[in-house]
Amino acid sequence: MADPKGFLTTGREVAETRPVAERVRDWNEVYVPGSLLPIISKQAGRCMDCGIPFCHNGCPLGNLIPEWNDYAYREDWSAAQERLHATNNFPEFTGRLCPAPCESACVLGINQPAVTIKNVEVSIIDKAWDGGDVKPQVPERLSGKTAAVIGSGPAGLAAAQQLTRAGHTVVVYERADRIGGLLRYGIPEFKMEKRHINRRIEQMRAEGTKFRTGIEIGRDLTATDLRKRFDAVVIAAGATTARDLPVPGRELNGIHQAMEYLPLANKVVEGDFVAPPITAEGKHVVVIGGGDTGADCVGTAHRQGAASVTQLEIMPRPGEDRNAGQPWPTFPMLYKVTSAHEEGGERVYSVSTTHFEGDEDGNVQSLHLVEVEFVDGKLTQKPGTERSIPAQLVTLAMGFTGTDVENGLVAQFGLALDERGNIARDADFATNVDGVYVAGDAGRGQSLIVWAIAEGRSAARGVDRYLTGASSLPAPIRPTDRSLTV
Repeated sequence: MADPKGFLTTGREVAETRPVAERVRDWNEVYVPGSLLPIISKQAGRCMDCGIPFCHNGCPLGNLIPEWNDYAYREDWSAAQERLHATNNFPEFTGRLCPAPCESACVLGINQPAVTIKNVEVSIIDKAWDGGDVKPQVPERLSGKTAAVIGSGPAGLAAAQQLTRAGHTVVVYERADRIGGLLRYGIPEFKMEKRHINRRIEQMRAEGTKFRTGIEIGRDLTATDLRKRFDAVVIAAGATTARDLPVPGRELNGIHQAMEYLPLANKVVEGDFVAPPITAEGKHVVVIGGGDTGADCVGTAHRQGAASVTQLEIMPRPGEDRNAGQPWPTFPMLYKVTSAHEEGGERVYSVSTTHFEGDEDGNVQSLHLVEVEFVDGKLTQKPGTERSIPAQLVTLAMGFTGTDVENGLVAQFGLALDERGNIARDADFATNVDGVYVAGDAGRGQSLIVWAIAEGRSAARGVDRYLTGASSLPAPIRPTDRSLTV
């Protein structure tokens, strides 16, 4: 145990955010650089090194949290990063983007503020990069086997890195113009600066992984050709079919899916555009969907100079404390104020959009909504609550319904789908097609970044066993494990 009295003598402190007036004028990460350095060792010392560390169960990766908390408390940063990397290929991603189900499962969190596990994690890995402890791990020998990975999000990158380190020749195919998947174009810069992706890509290149951008499997390269070139294939293409809103007026200009809107803002930061083709500047913006993607749209609209931002959610506002149906150590659905919400705008709960209205040129101008409530377990409109709000830009952030079947990838491989529309797989993450595996959202459905990395690592083990008959790669989860899905 790091500090036997740490959880009694030290209160919870988290990373400091920059002033709102400052951060909405740039795209840099919202946190004050270096704000964790003076406090993080004591924060790590709050870890009780429990006899049964439920934080392990809270994390799909099985992160060795008490171990690296102890090293962080003692300021042995080299050992801390080694323990961190033992279960997680990309802790700088998860330390910034994961909602931290590990903290919800922290034993201290039963009756006190939980350990700041996420802040300790990101501090360890940032120190590791700054201190030169993160080095390429080049395999000692090559297996002579080849593997293709389709998709360069967290699942695809994790699978590719594990397979490369096992000695296989790995090529990652990405249909976008840059590597990173939703990490690159779905996550705004203010949540994670893309330099963190870039240096991991350079590490992977040094280890031997090859990357091919601008190639969509199913269109630019057929599944048949891919299978001829490679001994095994990992599909990590995500669940990119967005849920739509089929109401009158949906066809009006100015109504876009979140994943049409957010990537363009990131491309401005990358230098591809001076101004985004879709912008919130000077407009009344409505974001439909109350989740993290919706919050990303809110923060992006603030930085583009929106006249107003309103976020709509069909479900009731969550409570600020656990309810009886979500006891510790489960991940509770709580009212959350993200950095984007701190920056302004209005959040409206228990409402449903009925239709849109536009001007004579076909541009959306207003959104009509109605309040809803649960009656006999069903959401029902409340009579007399209809109203309209101005809307000159609408983003739909209502989640995703499954993997993309339009590009031909599923049909060309002959892949079976499960009852939820995801690519079906067995306990080794193998599909119904010999030598073809699936990891991440494509097989699981929309989920968290920690699940994506865990699945990528697990699928890599399945591929390694397929190629060589055995594997020493770790496999933290099984595809049927949904106990921690949120």
